[in-house]
Amino acid sequence: MMVIKCFGIARDIIKSDELIVDDISFATVSDLRSYLNGTFKELNKIKSYFIAVNQEYADENLPINRTDEIAIIPPVSGG
Repeated sequence: MMVIKCFGIARDIIKSDELIVDDISFATVSDLRSYLNGTFKELNKIKSYFIAVNQEYADENLPINRTDEIAIIPPVSGG
């Protein structure tokens, strides 16, 4: 089981602050992003969202494991 934490607009799109994926495993961050974009089409409208692995922004080629802490972090605007 992989638990993906969702923040900001990603939380609104996924309709939860956590996404649990049981039956799929991903080799890399890029594989996970492809799954997310295909499953939650509204994520494609976000120009750039980050995926963090173990509390660090992750490169697309970074290998991931089910035990990693994963988060979807959309762009943040400040004021």
